Amino acid sequence: MSRHCPSPASVVASLRVLLVASVALAASSQNPVRPPTGVHAEGGGAAWTLAWSDEFEGAAGSPPNPASWRLETGDGCAAGICGWGNSEKQRYTTDPANASHTGSGALAITARVAPAGLSCYYGPCRYTSAKLTTKGLVEPKYGRVEARIKLPHGQGLWPAFWMLGTGFPTTPWPASGEIDIMEFRGSRPEEMSSAMHGPGYSGDKTPFVNRFAYPPHARSDDFHRYAAEWEPGQVRFYVDEVLHYTVNRGAPGARGAWAFDHAFYVILNLAVGGGFDGDPASEAIFPATMLVDYVRVYAR
Repeated sequence: MSRHCPSPASVVASLRVLLVASVALAASSQNPVRPPTGVHAEGGGAAWTLAWSDEFEGAAGSPPNPASWRLETGDGCAAGICGWGNSEKQRYTTDPANASHTGSGALAITARVAPAGLSCYYGPCRYTSAKLTTKGLVEPKYGRVEARIKLPHGQGLWPAFWMLGTGFPTTPWPASGEIDIMEFRGSRPEEMSSAMHGPGYSGDKTPFVNRFAYPPHARSDDFHRYAAEWEPGQVRFYVDEVLHYTVNRGAPGARGAWAFDHAFYVILNLAVGGGFDGDPASEAIFPATMLVDYVRVYAR
């Protein structure tokens, strides 16, 4: 999983959407959202229609639906990327204490101080958390991918909603492609970022990253809708239906192939520590929960 720093030039784009975002963000954070019959037709095509969703209606304490989600485990070493390639400090588990339904229509992904007896690549594990993927289960090629999420605050917390190409790891990253719909630094609650990675434009060298500044009255630890509309040659990123970033095939800075014309799978995770936001300054922020109201995939 790549991690990267936003380009300073992206602040201009963030400010452009600030005013129109104010109304939309306030509405989303206060009102629950139910599945629509269709979504706006940005880009000139037909309206999006719901193809798949998980509304997380399971009983309190029950694990994620195995027909939709796989839980990755460990500290990354088994995959040859200790610290998940980013010096992260969490050990992912299948424990419902780290990922379970709330009983009120949401999924809780919770990072916790690790119990004694767990080993990580750096010694005794400091934290546990969860990482869910739809690999081998739900793998769209194009569409609108959306989630409604409430984010935790605190230095070192690193929640993300993203996608990887299904060829990974046989096709190595970044040739497999990566679409980051939402990445968030717990130490910077005023903003989130969206990005894309491919061959020749990846990690902190990608030019395809944009920060979205939440309006002053809107809180990132309220619910907000994060979405990507992904079509041949173009990906558009939204927060609460506000278009904040568009990436086109052949855009300046794409020094390698466009890596987004094949199937991808969806990922939800809450990392702790590493290069993106540093390590936690205090254990007082734990347990820390990323609350997911739903994940939906639309098609034309």
